[in-house]
Amino acid sequence: MPVSQLPSQPTDSNSSAATDVTPVVALKELVARLHREQNKIQDLLSSLGFALRSFNNLNQFLELIPLMATRVTDADGSALFLYKPNGQVRLEQLHWQDSRQRKNIRKALEIASSQITLVPNTVPLAAATGILDDQMHRYLGPDVQIFGTAILVKHTERGWLYVLSRDPEYSWTETRQKLVRLVADQTAVAIENDELAVELRKKERLDQELEIGAEIQRRLLPRQCPTIPGVALAARCKPANRVGGDYYDFIPTNHNQIQPIIQDSVETGRWGLVIGDVMGKGVPAGLLMTMMRGMLRGEVLHGNSPAGILQNLNRVMYADLENSHRFVTLFYSEYNPQSQILSYSNAAHNPPLWWHAATKAVTRLDTLGMLIGLDANSQYEDAQAQLEPGDTIIYYTDGLTDAAAAGGDRFDEDNFITAFNTACKYCNSPQEIVDYLFDQVQQFIGSDKQNTDDMTLVVLQILYPTASGE
Repeated sequence: MPVSQLPSQPTDSNSSAATDVTPVVALKELVARLHREQNKIQDLLSSLGFALRSFNNLNQFLELIPLMATRVTDADGSALFLYKPNGQVRLEQLHWQDSRQRKNIRKALEIASSQITLVPNTVPLAAATGILDDQMHRYLGPDVQIFGTAILVKHTERGWLYVLSRDPEYSWTETRQKLVRLVADQTAVAIENDELAVELRKKERLDQELEIGAEIQRRLLPRQCPTIPGVALAARCKPANRVGGDYYDFIPTNHNQIQPIIQDSVETGRWGLVIGDVMGKGVPAGLLMTMMRGMLRGEVLHGNSPAGILQNLNRVMYADLENSHRFVTLFYSEYNPQSQILSYSNAAHNPPLWWHAATKAVTRLDTLGMLIGLDANSQYEDAQAQLEPGDTIIYYTDGLTDAAAAGGDRFDEDNFITAFNTACKYCNSPQEIVDYLFDQVQQFIGSDKQNTDDMTLVVLQILYPTASGE
């Protein structure tokens, strides 16, 4: 039979096609599935990033973490533990796919974490993780596989993120490890951001309180110098911080003067001129300065001599200053505009400088006396100075003489006296003297530098003698 007439054999073309096509389809399906999985993971992580940027509440963000960890690793569930400052380990959030098993899983994890108390900064990272792993294996049983990673905030272990699976074939692949590590890192960022936000709110509250304190202190210092017959006055206080420990004041010495000063009228009674410095800077010094101001004003109205006023003030403030481990230097003086006599007493403050118009010489006004708050039984001395027309007295704090240049050199008292002498010769008013001396100190430390200590100046200049007696 001719070959052409042989019965045709059944071809296996369909079978061959199936054999050829099926692997291609399967590969395409695998690629598509992997692509879908990749997109799903990217979408999940993108959503987590959006939540990190958008949520203001840390707890809301932490609720998402176990869900995200479960989804990106195809696990049955995930648990987030946080390490509390008191050493307790707490189950913060749990996600479990099977709602019927969730309650039992939560109970087991809570019991496991309750068995652990870690002393902060004493247990190595690996050891702490191992302790929790052991407890979880113990209470979850052998059917649940456990894989986890630590949550690190500034290289400090703050918690753990675990994925849990009942599938015996589940494997802790490198990809899953990276994904869980990524979710754990996002959690660490959220925790750190929340703590920074808390610190920022604290700082904002503190800034508000400091500003209130600074405003109160500014209001307690004289807003303007009083009008005293035959005298020109000027003053400036420049705190190193918003709240300072320097103090100066003009105090009427009897009750009749209090109302006229508010009305800015002329009063012929004696005036207390005082300058002081609480050791230290900032809020503690400012609080003590405020307390001292109130006590001193009360003492002045009792009519005692300057030495008696300092002695009583020292006794009253001694206990509070001793408890605060701070002391106060204080120079108190009283000027009589009718006799032009300045009575004074010093409690270890920088002695004011007296420029004599007749001789162009500078001398110090000083008496023996210890710091306020150093000894409850300290004794102080009285002294007087008969001032003449043109004489100038400058009260100052050590922030000016201790001002330091970039090289470390101090402005020191000799330079200050020289500058004061020059100012008295060429300046036309106490205000010009104050401006000149502050400019000299600022030039010394550098025009763009801030002094590290409070600086205060008060200048009293005699213009002419009063005609009437007291």
